[in-house]
Amino acid sequence: MSETEGQDTRRTIVLTGASRGIGHATVKRFSREGWRVITCSRQDFSTDCPWPAGPEDHIRVDLADPEDIGFAISEIRRRLEANGSRLDALVNNAAISPKVNGGDRMDSIHTPMHVWRDVFQVNFFAPIMLARGLYAELQTAGGSVVNVTSIVGSRVHPFAGTAYATSKAALASLTREMAADFGPAGIRVNAIAPGEIDTAILSPGTEKIVETIPLRRLGKTAEVADVIYFLCSGQSAYVNGAELHINGGQHV
Repeated sequence: MSETEGQDTRRTIVLTGASRGIGHATVKRFSREGWRVITCSRQDFSTDCPWPAGPEDHIRVDLADPEDIGFAISEIRRRLEANGSRLDALVNNAAISPKVNGGDRMDSIHTPMHVWRDVFQVNFFAPIMLARGLYAELQTAGGSVVNVTSIVGSRVHPFAGTAYATSKAALASLTREMAADFGPAGIRVNAIAPGEIDTAILSPGTEKIVETIPLRRLGKTAEVADVIYFLCSGQSAYVNGAELHINGGQHV
């Protein structure tokens, strides 16, 4: 892949939450296009989501721990510098959505405060901490940041808990602010807001929601990955501060 010895000329993406669902599909999409994919998650490299150089380009990090995020940023920099890679994209996909016993949503009345803090640390603070920590690397490459929000950030949802929903709403607002602040450095910041996507963690009753979606079907993880790829490619060179709905028209 290298044109010069010791230098990796592939485009590089850092992706959080890569082991399943949308993250897994995103790894496959970018790998297929020849990108180097550096993944970050709480778990060790998962053989459930194999890709070239996966074990070597995986960083174990607990996004709920600010100090661990600092370590991950340093490790990402070290790996980029080791072979002369640039950082072309950061995709903040990891998120947590706690449920009560039985899988019911956690409402705003009964959600413990420590759960609110944990959810916002992973879903909201970790994305800005990573983007700020890797600002110089993104600027050098004229890179792109994609924050994964959700349709639940703009409406009450029967399954999504209050802390999760409000963290996604906050991330959507943060995307707008980041687009204004990072833009002068040539860094584009956008968001995608998926709706009901066919993954292994669908809640019982989702089939009732599908009946109200104009396209009358669930979205595919590959369809979400395609939009993420678009936002990280030159095809979206003048798209900045957008939140793209990926929900078959559910938001209308």
